[in-house]
This record gives sequence, C-alpha cells and structure tokens, in this order.
Amino acid sequence: MARMGEGDKRWIVEDRPDGTNVHNWHWSETDCLEWSRNFLSNLLSDKTLLSGEGNIFIKTKKLEKLEGEAYVNVRKGKIIPGYELNLVLSYQAEAKDSDGSSVILSTEGSVEVPYISDENAGEDPEIRITIKDDGPIGKRLKEAFIAKGKPFVFEKIREYVDLMAKGGPAKDDLEAKKVTAKKPAASNSAANNSSSVAKEVKKKDEKKKEGFKTITMSEKFSCRARDLYEILMDENRWKGFTQSNARISKEVGGEFSIFDGSVTGKNLELQEGKLIVQQWRFGSWPDGIVSRVRLTFDEPESGVTIVKLTHTDVPEEDRYGNATVVENTERGWRDLIFHKIRAVFGFGI
Repeated sequence: MARMGEGDKRWIVEDRPDGTNVHNWHWSETDCLEWSRNFLSNLLSDKTLLSGEGNIFIKTKKLEKLEGEAYVNVRKGKIIPGYELNLVLSYQAEAKDSDGSSVILSTEGSVEVPYISDENAGEDPEIRITIKDDGPIGKRLKEAFIAKGKPFVFEKIREYVDLMAKGGPAKDDLEAKKVTAKKPAASNSAANNSSSVAKEVKKKDEKKKEGFKTITMSEKFSCRARDLYEILMDENRWKGFTQSNARISKEVGGEFSIFDGSVTGKNLELQEGKLIVQQWRFGSWPDGIVSRVRLTFDEPESGVTIVKLTHTDVPEEDRYGNATVVENTERGWRDLIFHKIRAVFGFGI
C-alpha cells in the first residue's frame, strides 16, 4: 500500500484556488489518521462492558495509541480507502466479593490490535488481551473481558471499516457533490424529458456490465505437469505450502475451501496434469458474485511445466467498497500460491 502523500504526482491534482475537484474526476487524497484517532477514541473509550454481572465490573478507559497511516483517495467519484493501523486500548477491571460489598481485586489491562488494514477489511483482525494481575482472580477478569470486550472491540472496528469504505471524513463532502451533480437542468419540452430518461436507463444498463476484471498470468516451474496439478488439487500439500487450512475435493462438481475458508468454490472441469477449471468466491466479495479460474498445464520439455492462469469475473470492489480486489487477488496468486510452491517444493527455475 502506498504511503500517504507518496503517490505518483501525475495522478495527484493540486487543489484549485476555489477548492473544487470537478465531479471528483481528479485524484484527491485525504489524510484520515487524526480523524481515525478521534473517531475510534469516541467509539472505544469510557465504555462500560460489565456492571456487576458475576460481581465483575469492567470498563474501557482510553485509546492509548493509534499509529500507522489512514487515508481516502477519490478518483472519478470512486472511493479508495487505505489504512494500516496499530491500536492499543486500556481498560479497568474490578471483582467484588460474593455479597458485592467489598472489592477483592482492582486492576488494569490493555487490548492491542496490531494490524487493522484495508487489505483485510472483511476479516476480524488479530487481537491481544493482557491484564496486570495474573492470579486466579485476574485470570477470571481477563476471561470476562475476552467474553464481553473482544466482541465489543471487533464491532467498533467494523464500524470504522464501514465508514472508511464510504469516504471517512470526506463522506459528507462527497455526498454534497453528488447532490449538486444530480440537480436536473430545466427541460424545454416533454421530448427532452423522455430522451433524458432513456439515456439514464441506458447508462444504468451499461453500468451493470462494468465493475469486473480478468487476471491472466503465466508461470514456469521445473517439475512435471502432473506433479504441479497434484499439488494444487491435494489438500494436505495445499495446507503445507500455504500454512492454512484447506478442504479440496478431487471430483468434478466437488467443492473446496482454502485459506482457512476465505476462498470457497467448486470444480467445474478436471483433466489430470492438463486442466483445472473452478468457480472461486472470496468471503469479502458482495453476495452472489462468483468468479471462474482456468489453469492449463503445458509441458514443452520433460521436467519443465508452464501453467497459464485466466481468472475471470473478478469484482473491482469488495462488499466494503474497497477497490483493491483485483490487485490483491493477482498478488495472492503470485505471492501466496505460485511463489510459495516454488519455495516449498523447490520447483524454481
């Protein structure tokens, strides 16, 4: 992810004197780090999580740290959020005796979310919960925070992710520009109105066909075609080179789940050592969207295999509005699949 302010200056347009970015056509960039601190602080700080249930009292204190970068890019009206954040939140925990009359332990703890990223917008991030007192009562308080506080933190992070996908601090400005752009010009006749409606319907129909891309790739491996085919269709080998859970059917019509369930699909056509055609769907994609993967294996000489990938119907945006789906999918094929196979099985050339 490019850092804030480090984009190619040919794509970053200087502010106009009147502050206008006409139709959001040019690439505009908004630094959202300070806004993110204030927004997440308001969501997370000074919130009561338990107020006596089981004689336990837990309350968040404050956002101790939010470091990293956060920004929103807008190009042709399309919102492209970017963020990589490290968050630390403190909390107060207290346990009282059985009749609730006296405090038997009062301590503090912290919550760290080391990596909140636009690349993982559809997933709950890693979270680390600690407490200063590691005795039996302290452990009980920590478990209580895990039960109540962890879902609370995830919920608030999802609110942040959803709002960033809508433009973050630039949201109100973008919506105001949309309203201005939608004001209709005065029509001189009923014929003009009819023509405008027809054009609008045509534009909507055309838009439905847009928003999808095709990824193509060709990679060379020093192995037999059937060996590479077997690696891609064997769940145990898949687990080995991706270091993630996998469940893969080797039958046409059979289903598969890879990368800990982040990708699911179905086998459409299989020819051992020659062809794999599958439906692929990522969990972060909008509902109902399914792509198609086609892998062909060619062995021009013994011990050398060329695999050609064609991945069609890849959406440009995920369900959260992040416009990095194609880029991330292409990088995933290259870095998490093809390069990993070379590294683990020694098939590099």
